[in-house]
Amino acid sequence: MTMFFTEWMQYGFMKHAFAAVLLITPLFGILGTMIVERKMAFFSDALGHSALTGIALGVVFGLADTNLSMLLFAVAFALLLNLLAGRGMAANDTVISVFSSFSIAVGLAILSKGGNFSQYSSLLVGDILSISHSEIFYLAAILAATLVFWGCCYNRLHAASIHRTLAKSRRIPVRLMENLFAVLTALIVTVSIRWVGILIINALLILPAAASRNISQNLREYHFFSILFSMFSGVFGLIVSYFVNAATGPVIVIFASVIYFITYCYGSRIQ
Repeated sequence: MTMFFTEWMQYGFMKHAFAAVLLITPLFGILGTMIVERKMAFFSDALGHSALTGIALGVVFGLADTNLSMLLFAVAFALLLNLLAGRGMAANDTVISVFSSFSIAVGLAILSKGGNFSQYSSLLVGDILSISHSEIFYLAAILAATLVFWGCCYNRLHAASIHRTLAKSRRIPVRLMENLFAVLTALIVTVSIRWVGILIINALLILPAAASRNISQNLREYHFFSILFSMFSGVFGLIVSYFVNAATGPVIVIFASVIYFITYCYGSRIQ
């Protein structure tokens, strides 16, 4: 058993990846609860796909660092989706699907011009093993900022998700809270894409929270189990991916999916 742990921990890149998992997974566990509660699964998925357009815009404008254009576009994209969804001219999932399809099509069209998309294909599944020491500190700062935001704004966000009109009558700035949450989600999704991957980042946000919802009796349990399931999937997914020589992100999703099915079956039995 000791060899099992010491073998993979002797490598610097695995230590960095392990630290990153311990920081990223609580973020996903925390955010996922509100995303599931507010039925925003399509929203977070669209944000992940919009990353390609952000990178494409950076390429078009000749930016040396496309991460900045990706972040700026994700924030603008999230605020625009919130604005259009708030007008109620069409169903939210329809609006999000249209904009998601358009943004990913534009991104793919630009990045694939001249057959150069292969250099961006690593973003599809991510590579957490490539994370650097300095980037781990950035993740720690993002986690700290998220915890502060959650402590200050969660009750207001929760009230708005239950009943917007009632929340407004209580003088809660509903639109501001929704925009702040959308921006926070956009930033975390965009920052994490490089290590998690566009194709699976939404699964890592949704699955732990959805699994937690299957068995939780109150909000405290809901948050606790979401973070626990997210961290468990992340840690064991990282370790197993090392031994089977597979991409880390998909293995983590497999663990999270298994946990969801187990909790679904368990929750169905006790109801």
